[in-house]
Amino acid sequence: MDIFHERASLRKELHSLKNQGKTIGLVPTMGALHQGHLSLVGQAAAENDIVVVSIFVNPTQFDNKDDLSKYPRDLDRDISLLHTVHPTIMIFAPDVAEIYTDDISSSSFDFDGLEFQMEGRFRQGHFDGVGTVVKRLFEIIEPDHAYFGEKDYQQLQIIRTLVKKHKLPVSIHGCPIKREENGLAMSSRNERLPDDLRNEAGFIYEILKTSRAQFGTKSVQDIKTWISDKVNEHPKFRLEYIEIANADTLIPARQKESGRKYRAFIAVYAGEVRLIDNIALN
Repeated sequence: MDIFHERASLRKELHSLKNQGKTIGLVPTMGALHQGHLSLVGQAAAENDIVVVSIFVNPTQFDNKDDLSKYPRDLDRDISLLHTVHPTIMIFAPDVAEIYTDDISSSSFDFDGLEFQMEGRFRQGHFDGVGTVVKRLFEIIEPDHAYFGEKDYQQLQIIRTLVKKHKLPVSIHGCPIKREENGLAMSSRNERLPDDLRNEAGFIYEILKTSRAQFGTKSVQDIKTWISDKVNEHPKFRLEYIEIANADTLIPARQKESGRKYRAFIAVYAGEVRLIDNIALN
């Protein structure tokens, strides 16, 4: 397993492989890997000759400095986990200077309004940070394919828009959400949850599944109100938002329209830890 910390050495190796006709799949991560990440790596390994996993905690996508400082980091553990998937994965673990040189700031992007919905309303500048680092990784690695989990569905749609608008030569693949035994969407942030909250947080997915069952018979507003009431009944959890939106445009739905696909999106605080999830409704 090759580990690169500098973009120049990584690019040299990748150019040699591309000249041999090898296809490259990229899985961008911020480390603290879990089985959800490993499923992305497994899919990338099945569909490409070479897999690069980037491990980089991107400072510009955090709107909360405390959240950035508490983000879990354990490169040795991440390397051990990746070795269980495939022994020849290439790891790119740069420091901040390798990605941002002297100016640790985001570029500004126009994502056709996707950036103003849900997460964009509550995390100022977040998607400019995401766009900046993902575009930079694509420029450094030049992958043929890149893999992202649907837990961050809004991010997935934004990256697809980034690729389209900037004419980047990479195919984007969305991969299903992986869940813990109780239904909680797998996330690096779950490691910060006390055991009792982690066990109880499965109720978020149960609520989403029930809302999917209700979608055929109840109105959008009735479902949102029901979800809000259910979360607010729980003394250990605090709802930040619940939204039902068009699955393509992410524009919030006021009423259901025939022929449209919809998803429910939720953000909940479990103590100090912010959890997000989503589900296809039809």
